[in-house]
Amino acid sequence: MKGILAALLLLGGLQAMPAQSHQIESALRYLDGDLELSSSFSNGEPTRGAVVRLLEADGTPGRELGRTDDQGKLNLDLSALEDGVVDLQIDGGPGHRDYLELPVESGAVQLDEVVQVPMLLVLVGSLVSVQRRRD
Repeated sequence: MKGILAALLLLGGLQAMPAQSHQIESALRYLDGDLELSSSFSNGEPTRGAVVRLLEADGTPGRELGRTDDQGKLNLDLSALEDGVVDLQIDGGPGHRDYLELPVESGAVQLDEVVQVPMLLVLVGSLVSVQRRRD
């Protein structure tokens, strides 16, 4: 328990630090029928070459969907996915990740229901799941 509390305090301190180019901000839109992911660092620079993948239910990396181009964009084809909510990770390298929860219905993402998951919650969830595994 003390280890989790110490990690939360450390992460809280990191969150209070001024934002560098580490934070990734991503958006989705349909353009001419194609689902386009656009991703950039908080300073506006595109996330070039970021790996975009689905995550498994346990949070481990799943199927890779592609890499962002020089403008930080990638067209996604999610038509083969079953209805439900899937987790998408945009991985620009260590400390450079964004996470989106995508509600999929009939092969299309319901854009008005997409949720961006704060990195702090992902880290806290990992700490809690690690703690549970040791019990």
